[in-house]
Amino acid sequence: MQSGKARSGSRRGALRGGRQFRQMADGAPGGPLLRLCVRLVRRPLLPAVRIWRRNIQLRVVAATLLMSLAVVLALGFVVIAQVSKGLLDAKEEAAQSQAAGGFAVAQEKANTPSASDGADATDNKVGRDASTWMNSLVKQLASGGQTAFEVAALGAGTGEQAPTSQGVKGARASGNVDPTASVPLELRKAVNHNTGTFKTFSQIRYTAGTGKHPEPALVVGKRLTDINGDPYDLYYLFPLTQEEESLNLVKSTIATAGLFVVVLLSAIAWLVVRQIVTPVRMAAGIAERLSAGRLQERMKVTGEDDIARLGEAFNKMAQNLQNKIQQLEELSRMQRRFVSDVSHELRTPLTTVRMAADVIHDARVDFDPVTARSAELLAGQLDRFESLLADLLEISRFDAGAADLQAEPIDLRDVVRRVIDGAEPLAEHKGTRIRVLGDTQPVIAEADARRVERVLRNLVVNAVEHGEGRDVVVRLASAGGAVAVAVRDYGVGLKPGEATRVFNRFWRADPARARTTGGTGLGLSIAVEDARLHGGWLQAWGEPGGGSQFRLTLPRTADEPLRGSPIPLEPEDSRSNRARAAGRAGGAGGPGTHPDGRAERADRDPIPPRPAVTTALPVPADPTALPGNGARVVARPADQGPAQEDGTGGGR
Repeated sequence: MQSGKARSGSRRGALRGGRQFRQMADGAPGGPLLRLCVRLVRRPLLPAVRIWRRNIQLRVVAATLLMSLAVVLALGFVVIAQVSKGLLDAKEEAAQSQAAGGFAVAQEKANTPSASDGADATDNKVGRDASTWMNSLVKQLASGGQTAFEVAALGAGTGEQAPTSQGVKGARASGNVDPTASVPLELRKAVNHNTGTFKTFSQIRYTAGTGKHPEPALVVGKRLTDINGDPYDLYYLFPLTQEEESLNLVKSTIATAGLFVVVLLSAIAWLVVRQIVTPVRMAAGIAERLSAGRLQERMKVTGEDDIARLGEAFNKMAQNLQNKIQQLEELSRMQRRFVSDVSHELRTPLTTVRMAADVIHDARVDFDPVTARSAELLAGQLDRFESLLADLLEISRFDAGAADLQAEPIDLRDVVRRVIDGAEPLAEHKGTRIRVLGDTQPVIAEADARRVERVLRNLVVNAVEHGEGRDVVVRLASAGGAVAVAVRDYGVGLKPGEATRVFNRFWRADPARARTTGGTGLGLSIAVEDARLHGGWLQAWGEPGGGSQFRLTLPRTADEPLRGSPIPLEPEDSRSNRARAAGRAGGAGGPGTHPDGRAERADRDPIPPRPAVTTALPVPADPTALPGNGARVVARPADQGPAQEDGTGGGR
């Protein structure tokens, strides 16, 4: 019960939150356009969201897919990083070794004169053709690489300026390499300003017309001197094409293996979850069929695992439920038969007692006062006894499902007039005036006039009895496919929670309060059954000391489903509605005043003034009157909108 109330409260909170969001969206600039955009975006996603929420197998497989994909990506990044680091470390070690050998050979050639220089040039190297010597050196060093590396020589400089193309300052390279574009400026600065060997990663760029694309490379450089003793920079450029191809092969291998692993894990998860979900789905389907009344449904059990034990336990539970339900049905049939038989059997002695009581009652004028009063009490209690028997018989018909509906088009105004005429003596005794609103136009509906009159008689008599001598207002309205009759009193009202019990059999709000009308305690129970037999609702609202309102809503056409009521369940003159109206009016008329300006009395709640005209136009349909088939009083803050009615049944 508490969880149901919590869910109902959460639904009402969601409805109120949705209304507030819509109001904010409508009030903001471009609010309707924003709502339209949100609706257009949400509409195509609703089927996918519905499938996602209802299919646990899909969620498990999707989660497995995402987690396995994350694991594969993480492992792939780690493996690729390690392989790349290993390839680059090996390449750097080999490149430094080869470059060191080349630098040694170049410096040795610069220090050792060749035979073509002549004997007179042995002691004086100044004036030699350094440019020719440099070109020969670059070609000789590059010839030993066999495409494993290229050699470039740049004239000494600060590194911030491009070298000249004259003499030894010119730039030279093997294999159509553009030396100035291939050697980074930062590396040239390091070689020019420091001693030792320096390296960096760059790209080998070729001269125009060769058709070759840039290639990644490792560049190693060092400052040397030529045959004339002038400084120059010698660079070795080692292409990383093979390492890049190896790394791409590793990447493609990891991607292919990872894809297969992800697909395989998803398939495994699908199969594993299917073995669990299939019995659960079978159990859910069988549970739905059991709830629909097919109590013979059972799960198919195979094996001896946990799923089989679950199936056996489910079947045992279903069998026990079937046995209990059959026992309860048999007990209910026996109780209904007992009530019906007792009611029928009591009619014969009651008829005899009634005849004797009538004779005694007619002759009471000849009795002494005590005996005459006893005769009157006997007649009154016999009337109540007969009414109780009639109500018990009617209840037994509803319980047995034997109640029939004789619906025909009727005008509810005529039914209301007959009910008010019958309740006038009690109203005069109580000092209560019954007023009718909304009877200027016909209120036609297909209904059983006898049952509707019985419902309204119960409501009006109860309102007069509990109205504390104040006015009772009967309101009629018709809108859409529904008609409604609301009976409003300004008496003791209902405490929180009592509106959900007001239709229970023999329930009384105040057990110590005597019934002046000789009621049986079954009137409202029969009334709500009559309303349900019509496919309508009988609902109650009340507040302590502020009176109550009972609303009967019927479909205009028999067998037509109801979608709302033309009269709000909470009346406009309730405390919360008056407080909201006073707040919206900004204190117009001042607190504690009636709409017509009369001051309220401090000792009682305000009573609407008696208008000169006792009729009014039909009340328009209230969009906040939501469907329901019983009674509900919903507590809410004063700044909220009208209470939502979920239509749960109850009693007074």
